[in-house]
Amino acid sequence: MSDHEPSRRSVLRASGLVAVAGVTGLAGCSSGSQQSSGDDTPTEEPTPTATETATSDGGSSSGGAASFDGWLEGVDNYDGVVDETGSGGVTVEVGVEANGGNYGFGPAAVKVSTGTTVTWEWTGKGASHNVAAEGGSFESEAVAEEGHTFEHTFEEAGTYKYACTPHKAMGMKGVVVVE
Repeated sequence: MSDHEPSRRSVLRASGLVAVAGVTGLAGCSSGSQQSSGDDTPTEEPTPTATETATSDGGSSSGGAASFDGWLEGVDNYDGVVDETGSGGVTVEVGVEANGGNYGFGPAAVKVSTGTTVTWEWTGKGASHNVAAEGGSFESEAVAEEGHTFEHTFEEAGTYKYACTPHKAMGMKGVVVVE
């Protein structure tokens, strides 16, 4: 099996997610601009503090993984929020090994300060990917080219969920927490 083919398990998981969600097919990739739309409406509140995160049972624990209302459930490479607060800029790789192939963002979840620019950089692996915010506040075009970048500056505090549209059902999702 090549790096570009999903495993049988990934396909079955994606099929189950699609069926459970009542979706009849995956959305196509839409072309977007390389710049943000300026609409920074967060989809939920950020985690409580830099060291305290919610657990899957609704409690909290230091250093645990936040649930983000189940958004990152089943995302193979998610093992907690990477704290990049205070950094001038942050890079997230697109097409890292996860979810049965190169169908992940690396890191899957990152915490930044308001005013931080996040740059997504394509690895060139796992076919064409895009970066699309839930709620539409930012969206890149679908690209397979290694080294391609898309950036968005986060001006307002909140939690921003995003996914690769064609691989969302496979678990290619991420989160940016802005404090």
